[in-house]
Amino acid sequence: PTKDEVADYLEAYAARFDLPVRTGVRVDGLSRQADRYVVAAGDRRLEADHVVVAAGAYQRPRVPAFAPQLDPGIVQLHSSQYRDPSQLQEGGVLVVGAANSGAEIALEVSRDHRTWLSGRHPGQEPFRPGSRSFRLLVPVVWFMASRVLTVRTPIGRAAFRKFHHGGFQSRGLPLARVRPKDVTAAGIERVPRTAGVRGGLPVLDDGRDLEVANVVWCTGFVPDFAWVDLPVFAEDGGPVHDRGVVESEPGLYFVGLVFLYALASSLVGGVGSDAEHIAEQIASRQRDGRSAAEVLTAAPRAGQLD
Repeated sequence: PTKDEVADYLEAYAARFDLPVRTGVRVDGLSRQADRYVVAAGDRRLEADHVVVAAGAYQRPRVPAFAPQLDPGIVQLHSSQYRDPSQLQEGGVLVVGAANSGAEIALEVSRDHRTWLSGRHPGQEPFRPGSRSFRLLVPVVWFMASRVLTVRTPIGRAAFRKFHHGGFQSRGLPLARVRPKDVTAAGIERVPRTAGVRGGLPVLDDGRDLEVANVVWCTGFVPDFAWVDLPVFAEDGGPVHDRGVVESEPGLYFVGLVFLYALASSLVGGVGSDAEHIAEQIASRQRDGRSAAEVLTAAPRAGQLD
């Protein structure tokens, strides 16, 4: 589905089940006081016995350390800030990162700008989304991603290590809607990785400088749990958990992380089984007759409290 189709689906989902979603609220902190969790959101304080951190796997935009060295006259946007080509100024556009976001943005801006697409080609899915072959293949792929490639199977644990040591994440997922021939047909020039800055201009791995007026960073995201003031994190910054359950802090849970349990755990279509598991854990830990409604789902990057 496209981004607009996903947004429409989420709106319809909230309306269908009459969910009490609070929009325009950003979570600033999560801590514990005595035997209850406290969620801070501006001047608001919410207490709960159980908190589900559903902040997602892609929270803080990642840009290279050398980005500030670019000439201040160059417009710089991360893909999370990009909306449409009207944000760009006249002149060439360098799109850094050649996976799905980069390829789709490059295709759009190439209609009115000379465009370079920088980075390694991540490969492509064998069939275009929506095609008959794609529809036949999806159930098989989804079964593998949600049932076979899990932290409970040898092949799943191997994939987990690949993900968490820069394998799949560093090169991006295979192209879906955009094909390499689409990039070529649009007149987009494929160039090597962007390696640094010289004289205020981006420098490629092959030593070339590119005189561009715009740079769009499609370089991904990194997790950001600095707002969680609880001792639940490993040296790599990720929470220590068993399928989202934090044993060291009873009542605290995580969902939506990359490979939380399976390859599909961070995807809209794959988070459901993990959410069901967490719901069962919450139900089993209810005590003192308190209602399950006292569960807070904190999603600070989306600016929402469920």
